[in-house]
Amino acid sequence: MADLSIAVRQVGDVAVLLPAGFINAHTVLGFEEALEKLVQEGRYTILLNCKDLNYISSAGLGAIMGLIETVREHDGDILLSNLQDNVFTIFDTLGFTQLYRVYEDEGQALAAAAPEQKG
Repeated sequence: MADLSIAVRQVGDVAVLLPAGFINAHTVLGFEEALEKLVQEGRYTILLNCKDLNYISSAGLGAIMGLIETVREHDGDILLSNLQDNVFTIFDTLGFTQLYRVYEDEGQALAAAAPEQKG
């Protein structure tokens, strides 16, 4: 079974999480821990760049759902970008595309996440 690797980088106020591989019952713990660590560090705007994510199971979706209330209570959000077709279908079928903002690429998501410029 394929594994999962997770890279994290900071772009301005946005924590970009890049899962690569498969998020399933065997790998979800690492994914959950990566998300929870960001929240514990006070990084409440999280972009999941899914360009290298080949599959996400309901366990992975549950990890995201488990944190969305906390992030939004702190004026943050979880955004999604670069979804492969099969991963998009999973998110869409389960209604996640109605709950989360989904962007074609990371640049669009980062632009949307940037604080509104006033003046």
